[in-house]
Amino acid sequence: MTNEQVDRLLEQALLLDDHGALARRLDALAQGYESGEMSRAAILVLAAEEWRQAGQPATALDRYQSALEDGGEVPVDPRAGIADTLFELDRPEEARALIAAVGSGDWNPATALIVAETLMAYGDLDAAHEWATDGARACGTVGSGIRDSLLRTRYRIRVDLGLPEDDLDALLDASR
Repeated sequence: MTNEQVDRLLEQALLLDDHGALARRLDALAQGYESGEMSRAAILVLAAEEWRQAGQPATALDRYQSALEDGGEVPVDPRAGIADTLFELDRPEEARALIAAVGSGDWNPATALIVAETLMAYGDLDAAHEWATDGARACGTVGSGIRDSLLRTRYRIRVDLGLPEDDLDALLDASR
């Protein structure tokens, strides 16, 4: 499976507004998948995201867990999706414990963005600000889509918290 093929599948699901059909298709693909441009774990994460869009968070949780167990290469740590889904399932203690586990290990800026957005959505602005700040700093000064997303997310959180501008806000201004 190539990234281009997955993009076409995602576009079809958006046009048809049928995330459940795409989730089932991705599940079937992941069952017999051995190799390609994407890892099996990445396909499972996409399936999980589609199950969430289809209003099936318990199934999504299972797919995220399968992606984690698979161990294949993924752009975002599946535990970030698991934590977000746990919040959705009203299991905040488990979600926070999982976020702490992610934070205590190696993570990438894309994972930091998902964690920051999750924490922001569930009202933990201080922790969201910390994740967005750490994620933006991990990107360095070279502009990227992820860095800019982290900076924008961080800006919204900073304003909500009433914090003053700082050096990272200047990076956001420079990226425009």
